[in-house]
Amino acid sequence: MIKDNASSHLILLSLFEGGNEFWSSQYLEFGADDFLGRIAAGEYVERKRGGISLQDALSSIDVSQIMEQMESVEAFLITREDSDWPGSLDDLKAPPIALIGRGTRSVLEGVSKSLSIVGTRNPTEYGIRVAGDFAAGAIDRGWSIVSGGAFGIDSAAHRGALLAEGETIAILGGGVNSVFPSGNDRLFRQILENGLLLSEVLPNVHAIPARFLIRNRLIAAISRATVVVEAAFRSGSLRTARDASEIFRPVLAVPGPINSPTSDGCHRLIGERTAEIVTSIADLIELVGPLAL
Repeated sequence: MIKDNASSHLILLSLFEGGNEFWSSQYLEFGADDFLGRIAAGEYVERKRGGISLQDALSSIDVSQIMEQMESVEAFLITREDSDWPGSLDDLKAPPIALIGRGTRSVLEGVSKSLSIVGTRNPTEYGIRVAGDFAAGAIDRGWSIVSGGAFGIDSAAHRGALLAEGETIAILGGGVNSVFPSGNDRLFRQILENGLLLSEVLPNVHAIPARFLIRNRLIAAISRATVVVEAAFRSGSLRTARDASEIFRPVLAVPGPINSPTSDGCHRLIGERTAEIVTSIADLIELVGPLAL
């Protein structure tokens, strides 16, 4: 059933959602092949997947079909055994078992000097301009940009990086062949030319709300720092900021008008001392520049 270590990782991605500390710990302790062997032997008989045993779920997986799916969209597998594995992800309590990439794989070589820029899906013109300017300014200074591919601030950050002819990574809530939102299809195609789409689910897996919150930890961990441009008082971007803070990554927030709901989240982060204020690309580089050394 298990052809090689790559197949083992693909099967594990098919079996488990990301963000589960127990399954991540089992993978890290036993490795992909031995972990699958333990599942096949019934070591986790008390645990279910979709109402059936893990053994039954395992026996129903067609790994050759998964491999064909990967090849058809030119997706590639990234594991800890690869030299370009983003080691910063291992700071997470539940690091990913593996990653699926699509696009320019060499972008991963510069991820140690990357910034995450995140924010609301419903930004103001101010937020769009700041996100784009910060992304382009960071690119001009030798950084790459990470975001989540969503409408709003994410899109502005990716576009700013692309306009500056730099490298950008979109970490998705679904698979790299099931990109969401579909309205950003043109942006995703532009990213594929010189950047990278990245996910911890198989290529054709659809995005669901829970997966966006789970993937936020990857955005927080993969880069050197996270910049929140605009965010509501309750926002997924605040989750990314807190994920970053938990693993001691710097969090930076752009202030906005005190009567702007789209800046309430940024002001909350600043007020709670979770984030440092950043008001210009010069400030940003001054705060994060030493992290690249």
